[in-house]
Amino acid sequence: MADAVSDHTVPQGWASYTESEHQVWRTLYERQTAMLPSLACAEYLAGLEKLDFASGIPEFGALSDRLAALTGWRVVAVPGLVPDAVFFEHLANRRFPAGRFIRGADQLDYLQEPDVFHDVFGHVPMLTDPVFADYMQAYGQGGMRALGLGRLHNLARLYWYTVEFGLLRAAEGLRIYGAGIVSSATESRYALNDPRPIREEFDLERVMRTPYKIDDVQALYFVVPSLQALLDATVNTDFAPLYERLGDAVELPLP
Repeated sequence: MADAVSDHTVPQGWASYTESEHQVWRTLYERQTAMLPSLACAEYLAGLEKLDFASGIPEFGALSDRLAALTGWRVVAVPGLVPDAVFFEHLANRRFPAGRFIRGADQLDYLQEPDVFHDVFGHVPMLTDPVFADYMQAYGQGGMRALGLGRLHNLARLYWYTVEFGLLRAAEGLRIYGAGIVSSATESRYALNDPRPIREEFDLERVMRTPYKIDDVQALYFVVPSLQALLDATVNTDFAPLYERLGDAVELPLP
């Protein structure tokens, strides 16, 4: 992109969004917020209340100011998917890269590439939680190490099964926290209420040995007992010997 700089960030161009694009956001927002109170974890719902998402696509500068006051994170605009090293560098420095485009009105239910609704509505509320904010930074730091060890595909599975499609065991039962679930009407209902997917207790090595599908609802979800347990499982693990074991381990099949 001509307006991207070395870290692949770009101006959001908030003033360029049309009313119809803001209306797509509002439609998605209203649909998701109508169903999430009984499905999403308390940490996500609390974060959503702290952010101003109802009126239309948020302006990243104002959003970052609110978020930084809570956990030190900021949101930066990127033109699309960025190189792995760039992505990890942003996370390690508490910057969340978010796409600036929004899907069309004819794509409300499925989109191949993450858009601003997925990235901001799905991810940013969890970044208001101090424990999850620390986990995301630790993930970025771990990603920079994984690149040097050639184990990026294993670490990508951890992101997929937690940040994107994670479930949490709360006092009131299973709840969703992954951005790929909370931003999708179909997956929000399916992840908790459908009898078909397998829901397994979180195990770090098991997660990193398990591939995933990107073009359908998930066949398998991993359930963490708490966000603190998720953070502890990653920051207290020496990944170098884990990666050595994974190098000889057979990949586990999806259900």
